[in-house]
This record gives sequence, structure tokens and C-alpha cells, in this order.
Amino acid sequence: MSGARCRTLYPFSGERHGQGLRFAAGELITLLQVPDGGWWEGEKEDGLRGWFPASYVQLLEKPGMVPPPPGEESQTVILPPGWQSYLSPQGRRYYVNTTTNETTWERPSSSPGIPASPGSHRSSLPPTVNGYHASGTPAHPPETAHMSVRKSTGDSQNLGSSSPSKKQSKENTITINCVTFPHPDTMPEQQLLKPTEWSYCDYFWADKKDPQGNGTVAGFELLLQKQLKGKQMQKEMSEFIRERIKIEEDYAKNLAKLSQNSLASQEEGSLGEAWAQVKKSLADEAEVHLKFSAKLHSEVEKPLMNFRENFKKDMKKCDHHIADLRKQLASRYASVEKARKALTERQRDLEMKTQQLEIKLSNKTEEDIKKARRKSTQAGDDLMRCVDLYNQAQSKWFEEMVTTTLELERLEVERVEMIRQHLCQYTQLRHETDMFNQSTVEPVDQLLRKVDPAKDRELWVREHKTGSIRPVDMEI
Repeated sequence: MSGARCRTLYPFSGERHGQGLRFAAGELITLLQVPDGGWWEGEKEDGLRGWFPASYVQLLEKPGMVPPPPGEESQTVILPPGWQSYLSPQGRRYYVNTTTNETTWERPSSSPGIPASPGSHRSSLPPTVNGYHASGTPAHPPETAHMSVRKSTGDSQNLGSSSPSKKQSKENTITINCVTFPHPDTMPEQQLLKPTEWSYCDYFWADKKDPQGNGTVAGFELLLQKQLKGKQMQKEMSEFIRERIKIEEDYAKNLAKLSQNSLASQEEGSLGEAWAQVKKSLADEAEVHLKFSAKLHSEVEKPLMNFRENFKKDMKKCDHHIADLRKQLASRYASVEKARKALTERQRDLEMKTQQLEIKLSNKTEEDIKKARRKSTQAGDDLMRCVDLYNQAQSKWFEEMVTTTLELERLEVERVEMIRQHLCQYTQLRHETDMFNQSTVEPVDQLLRKVDPAKDRELWVREHKTGSIRPVDMEI
């Protein structure tokens, strides 16, 4: 498909994508790469290149170049001015008046706006909308319909399946979050944006049954709960480190107090020196633990507490934004259904008046038929407008969902990495503290190895002796 051209359906800013291609609705783009995954690379007429969602564009085709289905004549079909012929996915030819949006299965006659068969009905196919009929039938051959990049949507984002029958369309689709998806039994396997990464952007489009009740929880809400839970876990880790700091401070305080204790302070000699060093080592160890607790506070606890202080508030803003888009999508969907019903009523009224005129059951004039046809056409235009607004709303929702879920994914990776680094810092500080503690007892070990009872006795005797002449025996 590389080298083909497409026309943009909706504006795309590309601001949140590093290599996004910015364009407005109605621009022409030449395709450069069309990989699986739903994102295409293209070049605008001004030479700018970049990537964009495939669902934002529609491939172009040459009108009237569709080959006839088996059983029909192979020569070029000559149609009245303003009419074009297309093939349905089932291989059946139908005709569209590009001026009035009239669509019919019957080949039109030479009179513009009137099918070849006098008994044909305009309700055979509704008007086209963004390359799709309102009932779900593509207005162009399947290979020219634009692709969807969503995990669970496919071509259903244009409100329908590939069948012109409403009953079959209902059987082949299912509505979730006010968005029409293919039915799981008929839906082909969808392309993932990140097929090998289990990314947030691929698996949280639908609602999930709430295990604590009978309601459902939006997939995006699950992601927000995951983020808020991570923030809570981070807060609890910070509180845990604070308790560890408190233990270190109390321990250091008790060591310093114990080092000032006067017990055994009268020990003499080399053993007395060793005992004094033992008490001094307690004061040194207390200083080590005070420094350890200070570093824990500044390098571990404080960063954990201050990381994303406004995270919860930012998540609420994000939640409200996505929720507003979903509400808008639901409103647009309701408008589409209302316009669809109005079109059906107008078509039914036109059909009834046409039949009455044909069997001469009323005095309806041709002007009445034209009036009914204008109302039907207007109802079709209203439906087209509603579907277009719906498609714009769902495209905006889709773009924001992908962008936001990828951002949440990035934030979660960043949170985990931040906690990992600070816990590594905690273990490093522990190792340093153990080394410093070891250094405080090394002088004690050295003095203990020098303890010599004989020398201590000698020194003591020299200092405290009372005399070196022992008493002699007395003779009588």
C-alpha cells in the first residue's frame, strides 16, 4: 500500500508524539510505511513527514473503476450524471447519487435521481457517512475503507458492520462504553499497538465487572486505581523508613548515654585502658548511627515523600478529562440513534406515499413526493452530521486514551525505578554504617590483645608496694 494516497478525516496535532505528523481535516497524504499496529507514516504535500493514526484518514480510490461482479457485463457501465457505482462486501453492485446522497440497489435510469425500476425504494441503502452507510454498509469497496488501530474496535468505529441488514448488523456488533464494537464471535483478531509489551494502551478499553458488587468499573478507572495504589505503597514505604530512622535515633541516644556510665571506671592497667576504649567505642558508634539516620531522612525518606506530591490531584484531573470525553461520546451516540430513527421514519413515509401514488389510492401529486424526498434527504444529512460528530468524539477519546494510558505506563515505570534506586541507597548506607561500626571496635580489639596480667601486676605492685623486706623469725 506504500505510495498510495489518503485524505485526512479529522485534525491531528501530533504534539504528544515524538514523530507525529500534524495535519488538518481534508489534507492529502502520501503513504510511506503501512506496518501492522495501526500507525502509518506519510508525507504531506508540503514535504513534512511523520506518523499518524490510521483511523484518522481514508484511502482514496478512483470512482467508477470497480470491476463488475460475476454474472454482469464486463464493459464500462454508463451511468447518468452524478451517479457512481460501487460493490458491497457481498459482491453486490449498488449506486450512489453524489449530489442528493440517494443510494439504491437498482441501476438508475437516464433521469437524474430516479432509479431504473419504478418500484425501487430509496430505503434500500441509507446515505453514506465518512465512507460508511449509516446502517453499516461501506460506501466504498472494503480495501479502501480506512483501518482502525484500536484494540477492540476494528471498522466498527463508524457505527456498523459490513452488512446492509440492520438485523445482521445488530447480531455482529456489541456496544461497550457507548462505542460499537464487533461481536466477539464474529470479530477477527485485532492488531495491538504494542503486541509484545502487554501495554496499558491495548487492554483497558472495555468495562470490567466489579468483584465487590453488581456494577462495572471502566478499564481506565482500573489504571487510575493502580496508580493511586502505587502512590499509597510509596507513602507506606516512606513511613516504614521513618520508623527505621526513629529506631536508629533512639539507639544512638541510648549508646551515648551508656558510654557515660561510670560502671567499672576504676579498673586499672591495660585492662582498664581496654575497658575505657569499649565505652568510647559506644560513643563513636552512637555518632555513626546518628549520621546514618540523618542520611536515611535526606536520601531515602524525604525523596519518597516528596515524589509527585500533587500526584493524586493530577490523577483526578486526568480522570475527569477522560470521563468528560466518554460522556460526550455517549451523547453523540444517542444523537446518532435519534437521527437514525428519524431517517427511518422519513424513508418509511416516502415509501408509503410512493406506493400510494403508484396504486392511485390517493391524490398525492409529484410535488408531494418531491417534498417527502427532500425531508428524507434532510434526515439523511442530519444522520451524516451526527455520525461525523460521533466519529470525531470517538477519535478524540481514542487519541486521549492512548496518550494517557501510555503516560500512566511511563509514570508507573518511573515510580518503580525511583523506589528501586532509593532502596538501593538504603542498603548502601547500611553497608557503610556496618563498616563504620566495625572501625569503632578495632581500637578495642587492639587494646584487648595488649592486655598482660603479669605486666599489670608488676605496675600495680610498683605503685602500691609497702615494703620489700619480709619479717624474719625471732630467736629466743
